[in-house]
Amino acid sequence: QVQLQESGPGLVKPSQTLSLTCTVSGGSLTNNYYYWSWIRQPPGKGLEWIGSIAYSGSTDYIPSLKTRTSISRDTSKNQFTLQLRSVTPEDTAVYYCHTKAGTDYWGQGTQVTVSS
Repeated sequence: QVQLQESGPGLVKPSQTLSLTCTVSGGSLTNNYYYWSWIRQPPGKGLEWIGSIAYSGSTDYIPSLKTRTSISRDTSKNQFTLQLRSVTPEDTAVYYCHTKAGTDYWGQGTQVTVSS
C-alpha cells in the first residue's frame, strides 16, 4: 500500500519560496503510469490541483500557478518536491501530496500559512 508524507515549514513569509517534500513508501516514483501530485485546499475553499510529476519525470501545472511552480523528484530518496515562488497570503492552505493507483492515496496534509 502506498503511503505519502508531506514535510516542510508551516510558516512562510510573503515573497519567499514555499518548499514542501513528499516522501513515498510502498511505491516507486518511476512505476509506470503513476502520476504524483500536489493539491491544496485554502481555508473555506475546495481542493485545487497544483501540478504533477509523472513516472517519466515530465511535469504539468495548473496554468494560473505555472510561472511560480516547480515540481521535482529525487528517485534515490523516493521523494518529490513542490516549490512555489513569490508566495502571498492567498497561498495559505493545507497542502497534500497525492497519487492514484486504482485507489486514491493521500498524505495527511500540512498546513502552510503565508504571513509576515
